[in-house]
Amino acid sequence: MSILTVKNLTHGFGDRAIFDDVSFRLLKGEHIGLVGANGEGKSTFMNIITGKLEPDEGSIEWSKNVRVGYLDQHTVLEKGMSIRDALRGAFQYLFDYETEMNELFAKMGEASPEELEKLMEETGTLQDMLTNNDFYVIDAKVEEIARGLGLDEIGLEKDVQDLSGGQRTKVLLAKLLLEKPEILLLDEPTNYLDEQHIVWLRRYLQEYENAFILISHDIPFVNSVINLIYHMENQELTRYVGDYDNFREVYEVRKQQLESAYKKQQQEISQLKDFVARNKARVATRNMAMSRQKKLDKMDVIELSKEKPKPEFRFKSARASGKLVFETNDLVIGYDEPLSRPLNLTMERGQKIALMGANGIGKTTLLRSILGEIKPISGSVEKGDYLYIGYFEQEIKTRTNNTCIEEVWREFPHYSQAQIRAALAKCGLTTKHIESKVDVLSGGEKAKVRLCKLLNNETNLLVLDEPTNHLDVEAKAELKRALQEYKGSIILISHEPEFYQDVATDVWNCEDWTTKLV
Repeated sequence: MSILTVKNLTHGFGDRAIFDDVSFRLLKGEHIGLVGANGEGKSTFMNIITGKLEPDEGSIEWSKNVRVGYLDQHTVLEKGMSIRDALRGAFQYLFDYETEMNELFAKMGEASPEELEKLMEETGTLQDMLTNNDFYVIDAKVEEIARGLGLDEIGLEKDVQDLSGGQRTKVLLAKLLLEKPEILLLDEPTNYLDEQHIVWLRRYLQEYENAFILISHDIPFVNSVINLIYHMENQELTRYVGDYDNFREVYEVRKQQLESAYKKQQQEISQLKDFVARNKARVATRNMAMSRQKKLDKMDVIELSKEKPKPEFRFKSARASGKLVFETNDLVIGYDEPLSRPLNLTMERGQKIALMGANGIGKTTLLRSILGEIKPISGSVEKGDYLYIGYFEQEIKTRTNNTCIEEVWREFPHYSQAQIRAALAKCGLTTKHIESKVDVLSGGEKAKVRLCKLLNNETNLLVLDEPTNHLDVEAKAELKRALQEYKGSIILISHEPEFYQDVATDVWNCEDWTTKLV
């Protein structure tokens, strides 16, 4: 049975087409991975099917009474609401049933025998609905999901406004899972989850009975939970049975077959055109030339899709730093309260250090304390000589009205426009992206603009806070290669062992020194 039917969907932004006559069906129990390069329209597709965005053409039809759960990181969490309140909000419809049932009970005192019978029947129905939907064990369910995603460590009474981006995502995800909709729509759910909670979510989705559509560039995660791939490329949506690895295999074979058919057809077209040109003027061969021309006119010409620019990352190296990169002396990090015990850490030139550990234990706070962006609670940081630092922040909340060209030009005013365009193209951005405003780009495209700035500054220390969030598979692989090749020092936060294990010379587990319970 079809839960969702999309017919002849066409959509674009300005002169940039995203979808052209796309159709799609979601069946009960399907676990779909929606994949494609940054900017191909995956999040736009989610926004269209949830009604947040009106398509230019086409129809979106959900089956009746289907409940849809969408992990949307722009959802507003009200100030003054605790994490527990936010999670209990998943059961608001049940609380409404309870209110309705209590109002019916209140009416019973003054009801006639006939009315009483009717009221008893209605309250019985509501009571059954509450019981069947586990209304009387709501708090136990809230605490179970909160435990699974590590929210109990933060404290369920904490105000949602005081949460970090990662903690906020966990709350939204937990609420969504508690709602148990008929279909889950998950857009990059692992971006702000630490390793142990990614494992928990993987197990949850593997056992999930209903349908879901998952957008993720974390391929091992995708492979472990889905049974269908829909690939988004060149305004088309193509279905593949199996996991991501199977899709890549079939995709490459189809691509080679199409290229082979294209070459063969181009050769035939060339021969036909040549024959027509040589014979159309001669009376004896004019009919044959006209016959060849008709064949040319009727031919369904194969078109190869334009090759997208592949990212090519090369970090510019500054002169070598001193042997000591930084040293901490009894450093205690935190804001209002300590997040660590006194730390005595040393980093030397050439080290590539990955910081790992659960969310909320102070990894970003440690980076910012080392860089001098925030004051420690106590202790000190001594930075080495001749440091040229490049910092990639996890979250940039400030909005900009600049185009990509203007955004990079602001940092490199001595570059020509051609140099700016070339630098952005090397990060895998097309001309359309380069000329667009930064704010209309996808998360992955924005990350590529920020990486462009980092790549074009001379550095000998890279400080990277979750640089792979939002990046597509090709960009992630290229970033890994560039970091392996980089001659300077690196300190990196990542929740993806597949990424950091091939880059890092040392892995520091921040859970060893945090004051937080993990």
